[in-house]
Amino acid sequence: MCGIAGWIDFRRDLREEGSTVRAMVATLANRGPDDEAVWTDRRAALGHRRLSVIDLADSTQPMTAEEDSRTLAVVVHNGEIYNFRELRRQLEGLGHRFRTAGDTEVVLRAYLEWGERCAEHLEGMFAFAVWDPGRDMLLLARDRLGIKPLYYARTAHGVLFGSEPKALFAHPSLECAVDAEGFAELLAYIATPGHAVYRGVRELPAGHTAVVGRGGVTESAYWTLPARPHVDDAATTVDVVRGLLAESVEAHLVSDVPLCTLLSGGVDSSAIAALAARAGSRPRTFAVDFEGHTERFQKDFWHEDPDAPYAAEVARHVGTDHEPVVLRTADLADPVVDAAALRSQDLPRPIPDMDRSLYLLLRAVRQRSTVALMGEAADELFGGYRSFQDPSLVDTGNFPWVTMGLKVAPHGMSTGLLDPGLLRKIDVPGYAAQRYAEAVAEVPRVEGESDLEHRMRRVSHVHLTRWMPLLLTRDDRLSMAVGLELRVPYCDHRLVEYVYNIPWEMKTADGREKSVLRSAVADLLPASVTERRKSPFPITQDPGYGQVLKERFDAVVNDPAGPVAPLLDREACARLSAQDRPIEVSGWGERRDVEMVLQLDTWLRNYRVRLDL
Repeated sequence: MCGIAGWIDFRRDLREEGSTVRAMVATLANRGPDDEAVWTDRRAALGHRRLSVIDLADSTQPMTAEEDSRTLAVVVHNGEIYNFRELRRQLEGLGHRFRTAGDTEVVLRAYLEWGERCAEHLEGMFAFAVWDPGRDMLLLARDRLGIKPLYYARTAHGVLFGSEPKALFAHPSLECAVDAEGFAELLAYIATPGHAVYRGVRELPAGHTAVVGRGGVTESAYWTLPARPHVDDAATTVDVVRGLLAESVEAHLVSDVPLCTLLSGGVDSSAIAALAARAGSRPRTFAVDFEGHTERFQKDFWHEDPDAPYAAEVARHVGTDHEPVVLRTADLADPVVDAAALRSQDLPRPIPDMDRSLYLLLRAVRQRSTVALMGEAADELFGGYRSFQDPSLVDTGNFPWVTMGLKVAPHGMSTGLLDPGLLRKIDVPGYAAQRYAEAVAEVPRVEGESDLEHRMRRVSHVHLTRWMPLLLTRDDRLSMAVGLELRVPYCDHRLVEYVYNIPWEMKTADGREKSVLRSAVADLLPASVTERRKSPFPITQDPGYGQVLKERFDAVVNDPAGPVAPLLDREACARLSAQDRPIEVSGWGERRDVEMVLQLDTWLRNYRVRLDL
């Protein structure tokens, strides 16, 4: 896994601008702690930070292809190509010769063979940029599901690009600014394809390429979610899902460095651990827990039971070397951890305590492994969330998770302490509803599909294209912040295409969520796990965490010169600050409102964001 950045300018000689691009890639140092390099030419300057995973000794980047002392192309690549060995053999048959054993040179040679359509041949998680000096052209490409990030910003005579927005902001020409539309996107917590919240910055959409030339930037989709009839019966469907998932897990185990899996005790991650154990040697597994959590656990709307006992049971059943990572409240409350988690994502998020927990888990895992497999995306694929099953959240004219937030507060989740006048002006519900209409308009009706099946196809589509990208971005950023490569076997595009088209009636055949997945892995796992209801990523229930939140909240809202002050509902904040009690940690309302205030304050201070609202 790596970090990439670059600068293309069609009027300026960039051969002396290596220091500028070096500053850009320096912001990505955690993504690639093993190596750094910059390549410059008249019109292009490309930079790379490397985390060595495959072909450790070679495959350094930026990587060039040359012929007769002439540079044909230069690539910087972030990610893993899982079919690189097959592609290498194919390209060798077409006359290409290789000097390394890794996947980056396969990307480079694929470009030389297939040009702008090379991404169609690649399977894996990737974001890359290829500069073609003969054509004065840059190709940007991103994997089908958007597992690996890639951002760009147009300049007067070219573009800047990078793995994260912070790399672009290290360039002196780009201002860090957010307008009303960007702020609405942030507060709605949706991932509109291409939208990066910051003004002037665009995220290359998943499954897209972009060609940058003297005439500008042209984006093209090479993959979208295919809607088609499902013709397999239930038994065949279960068998196909099992086969596709097993093949994906096996492909994701390719590594020249220590590898492990994350294990929560839910069916998603447990299936990954079990299939990894079947495909290779005894794997190492890690699970997050909180000090005293099992003993003090109280059932809430989201969590019926603690994860730790189930994770331990799966580890014994499957046969893994299991290690719980037990977090203390002091760890979660550490301001250094808070700042690191926020900076890794470049934006405030409504669930920062979960982000900090995941960051600390991944930091501990990195001490033992360089690569980790996780069970992300199974809920979006198989319909695991309550937002699939609750009729009051489905087909409301808005995203199910936005509708859920509107049940808590009139302007959505995490907005209860923000200025009502500002919220009316931004209109988060209206903005989200507009984006929802655009999203569902992308979903064709399959011939013979009932109203119910089409409605649930739309629900699945918006989760896969507007919710899952938020989680994939979080996973990528938090793992890369500690130099760990996270892999997501459920995002294999063949598995996604197949499961997306399984009828909702079949996905819930036994009256429960994820029926097909449970059946597909029932022989691998304890019945207690396959029968367990969906439980989200755990959160601490320690009142001591609520006290820390209260102290920090009081300090922020009582600072009239603080950057977040103009955004706050002063009366609501004063009422909460005057109460002599910890912030409630058992629910999602007050806790989320306070966390958002604190996140906004830290973000505005550290990023010096200009808000044009």
